[in-house]
Amino acid sequence: MLQAIAAVVLASGATMSAAPPRVQTGFLFRDLTMGEKRYPYVVYVPRNYEPSRKWPVIMFLHGAGECGSDGQKQVLQGIGSAILQDASRWPFIVVMPQKPEVRDAWEDHEAAVIAMLDAVIREYSVDTSRQYLTGLSQGGHGTWAIGARHADRWAAIAPICGYGDPEAIAPRLKDMPIWCFHGDADPAVPLAQSEKMVEAIKAAGGSPKLTVYPGIGHNSWDKAYREEPLGEWFLEHTKAQAPNKK
Repeated sequence: MLQAIAAVVLASGATMSAAPPRVQTGFLFRDLTMGEKRYPYVVYVPRNYEPSRKWPVIMFLHGAGECGSDGQKQVLQGIGSAILQDASRWPFIVVMPQKPEVRDAWEDHEAAVIAMLDAVIREYSVDTSRQYLTGLSQGGHGTWAIGARHADRWAAIAPICGYGDPEAIAPRLKDMPIWCFHGDADPAVPLAQSEKMVEAIKAAGGSPKLTVYPGIGHNSWDKAYREEPLGEWFLEHTKAQAPNKK
C-alpha cells in the first residue's frame, strides 16, 4: 500500500512540475530610459528562436514618418513590414528603436541606440560577430553616421535612400561591407546623395555596392527589404573582432 501511495505521489509530482518558461517571440515592446528621456523600441524575435544557438542581430533605423513616442510606428515601414510579409527571409533578432523628434538626427540619439542593442545582446543568445545596421531615409543617414562611428562593431551595413558627409564618413567605412539602395526618381533625397557616398568610399579604397531602382521615388525600401536577398547578403559577413557584451 505504501509503495502504491508513493508511486501515485511521484507520478503526481511529475505531472504537476512546472514546464521551463518559454521565451517570448514575435514583435516585443520595450522601453529604455536614459536620464530623463524614455525611448520606446521593438525587438523582433523569430518564432523558432532557441537560446541554444547564437543568432545574428540587425539594428534598424526608421525614417521621418515614424518618429514619435508610441513605440509602434517603426514596425510599419521597412524591415518590419518585410518580416510580416515573409519572416522566413529574416532569421535575425531585429532591434527597432523609435526616434522621438523629426528634427533630430539619429546620431543625436546614438547612445540610446547602442544601449538598446547591448540590452538585447545581454537578454538573448546573440552572435556578436554578426551585428548589422540598416535604415531608410533619415535612418539611411543614421546608418551612414552611426555605422562610421562604430565601424568596429558592424559586420555589414545597408543604407537605403540615405545621405551623409562623404569626407567624414568614407575613411571610416572603407573596409566595411556596404550595400546601399536608392530610387533614381527620389524627390526627397536625390540619388546623388548615395552616389557621392559610394564614390568617396571607393576613392578611399572600399568596394561598396549601390543598387539603383529606375523610376522609383523615395520608397526604395520596399524593394530593398522585400525583393533583394539582403538578409542572405548580411549573413555572408562576420566581424571577427566584434565586441562581446554577454
